[in-house]
Amino acid sequence: MTVTTLLILLLVGAIATYFSGDKLASKVALLFSIVSFVFSVYLLNMFSTGGNINYLSEWISYPKVYFALQADGLSMAMVLLTTALTPLIIFSSFGNKFSNSKSFYALVLFMTFAMTGTFLAADGLLYYIFWELALIPIYFIVLIWGNGNANSRKKAVVKFFIYTLAGSLFMLVAFAYLYQKTNSFLLGNLFNLKLNSTEQFWIFSAFFLAYAIKIPIIPFHTWQAKVYQKAPTVGTMLLSGIMLKMGLYSIIRWQIQIAPLAAKTYMPYLIGISLAGVIYGSIVALRQKDLKKLLAYSSLAHVGLIAAGCYTLTLDGLSGAVYQMIAHGFVIVGLFFIAEIIYRRFETRKIIEMGGIRSQTPKFSSMFMILVLASVALPGTFNFIGEFTVLYSISQINIWFAVIGGTTIILGAYYMLKMFQNVMLGETNVKVFADVTTNEIITLVIIIGFLLFFGLYSKPISDLVKPAINDILIHINR
Repeated sequence: MTVTTLLILLLVGAIATYFSGDKLASKVALLFSIVSFVFSVYLLNMFSTGGNINYLSEWISYPKVYFALQADGLSMAMVLLTTALTPLIIFSSFGNKFSNSKSFYALVLFMTFAMTGTFLAADGLLYYIFWELALIPIYFIVLIWGNGNANSRKKAVVKFFIYTLAGSLFMLVAFAYLYQKTNSFLLGNLFNLKLNSTEQFWIFSAFFLAYAIKIPIIPFHTWQAKVYQKAPTVGTMLLSGIMLKMGLYSIIRWQIQIAPLAAKTYMPYLIGISLAGVIYGSIVALRQKDLKKLLAYSSLAHVGLIAAGCYTLTLDGLSGAVYQMIAHGFVIVGLFFIAEIIYRRFETRKIIEMGGIRSQTPKFSSMFMILVLASVALPGTFNFIGEFTVLYSISQINIWFAVIGGTTIILGAYYMLKMFQNVMLGETNVKVFADVTTNEIITLVIIIGFLLFFGLYSKPISDLVKPAINDILIHINR
């Protein structure tokens, strides 16, 4: 068995979901997503015991392109994040009704297929193809099933599509240049290239544009809040929980390894830009009156800190960034699901129109509070381990960078607790808030259970990720 089987499962699942019809689509999609997650765990076990789960086969003769898939601890961590969150996202949507649901759920699985391929690709052109394929499903998910009127959805998603496509074209040009130097797109061959400082600067910059838009890092973030707001909650979860991790993962996998000299030279500026996003996202979040937009800017602040960790080029920084990618994936999906649960009952996302929920459903209030505390990195949650490790690594480079980065905890605690107070406490809303359903409880309990378990015992993830990070650091420091 190799990782190709996982991709085939997801692709077959997307096709089967489409042909299953609208009534069965959600259940078929859930079944295939669960099977894919179980198979990912099986692949992890094979990988841990030394089994070869990689795949290499010539695909195109000229230019020479290989269907090359490679799994190490870093890519396996991202694959597991993707295949674990997908069934949760699908299951959480069972409380919603979608027109043409067979197409909706087929697109969700196809997007998962493309994102998984991005994390596994070991050939530059194959990686680029998967990277672009992931853009197509989310475009239609937002455009067809999004919130608001059709014109506003179209405006938001077209801007997102053009931004990300434009950034990706710079990356494609960089790959074309690298191919001229090596006659290969293979990961190992690109890493062994001896580029001069000027070449590294331009290659690094081309990759940076693609990744900064996808993550996003300011000032390339202007598409994010509107798209998160206009997307159906499933789309927002896919974007924030998984898709933005493609950019963060790619910094570690591709950018800093192909152009390590540029990464070292411009490290202070890269960390500074990333941390600027922490401040900006936190301040703008304070002013938001729409719950989804507040969570979108909160996400912007957190991924800014993760990007700063990626650019520290240290074991703690890179490891902490990966921990926080995983933790952020779960907590942001949980928070957007909380927003969806409230919307199902109150039919509003305006914070001012909420309130008094805690008195009606203490159970829901408790779960919401745990996710809020995880978001602000309370000790005992997995988010704390990720943020502390990143901040520690930044402090080794410049203590003032760490002080600035630490504001994500202070400001985050302020706006998240203030949001919780306005949404959950105060006077009871005139509408009755029905208690959470079994479906909603199961989804939230799984997310909370993950964050608390790995917050107390993170060794399995650390043991998986650190050897791969060590190998990357050995390569860029040789």
